[in-house]
Amino acid sequence: MSSWARTKYKTTNWSAYNEALRRRGSLTVWFDPDMEWIPPPTGKRGRQQSFSGEEDRNSIRWIEFPTNAIQSCLTMKVLFGMPLRQTTGFVQSLLRLVGLDWNVPDFSTLCRRQRKLNVAIPYRGGTGPLSLLVDSTGIKAEGEGEWNARKHGGSKRRIWRKVHIGIDEQTLEIRAVEVTGSNIGDAPILPDLLDQIPTDEEIGSVTADGAYDTRKCHEAIAARGAAAVRMLSRTGGVRILTPAPQERQAMEADEPRCHRPQ
Repeated sequence: MSSWARTKYKTTNWSAYNEALRRRGSLTVWFDPDMEWIPPPTGKRGRQQSFSGEEDRNSIRWIEFPTNAIQSCLTMKVLFGMPLRQTTGFVQSLLRLVGLDWNVPDFSTLCRRQRKLNVAIPYRGGTGPLSLLVDSTGIKAEGEGEWNARKHGGSKRRIWRKVHIGIDEQTLEIRAVEVTGSNIGDAPILPDLLDQIPTDEEIGSVTADGAYDTRKCHEAIAARGAAAVRMLSRTGGVRILTPAPQERQAMEADEPRCHRPQ
C-alpha cells in the first residue's frame, strides 16, 4: 500500500492571488446616519444628559443610552480585542472620520450595560413563513482555573456551558440564541428562543429532535401558530408531531362529524 502524501498546489494566477490577499486586510466600517444612537429628547427644560445609567445618581434620572450604541461599541471591543477605554477612543475616531457628531459612551457605561445587554441579532430574512431549526451544543469555558491546574496541579474540573440556537432553514442565519449552564435541559429553553422571534413574523414550522418533544414545547409552538416537526436521528426522516392551526382546522373540516372526538 502506498503511503499518503500531501497534495501540492501550484499558484499560477499571481495577480488575482495577490489582490485577494490585499482584500483580506481591508477594513470597511459603515455607520447608518439614521440609526438610533443619540438618546431621544425628554421634553424637559435644561441640558439633556448625554450618557445613561440604570440607577439614579444624586436624585437625577439619567437617560438610558440606546441599545444600538452600546452594542456597536461592544462589537468593536470583541472584534478587535480591545479594553473598554481603548474601545471608546476607537469608536470616537471612527465617528470623527465619517463626519458624525455623536457622543460615545464612556467605559464605565459600557461596563455597566454589558452585563444585562439583550443583544439584537441582525438578519436579512427569507421569503415566506420562518422555518426554525432548534438544537443545542456544549462549549468548554477554559479560564484561570484550568491554567492553574496545568501549572500548579490543582483541580482539573472543567466548566461547560450550553448554547441553544435557532437557525433559519432558508437563509441559515441565527435568529435566536441562549447561553445556559450545562445542567439546564433543552426543552425549557425553547419558549425563550421563540420569544426572540418578533411577534409579527409568521413561523411556519419548528424542527427539533426528541429532546424538545414535551407538552410545554408543543404549547409554545402552537401559541405561535407553527407546526412541530421532530427529526428521526436513526432513519434520517421527519415526523410531524403537532400540525399548524390552519392545517388542524382543515383536517377537522374534512373529518366526518360522527368520527370527531367528544
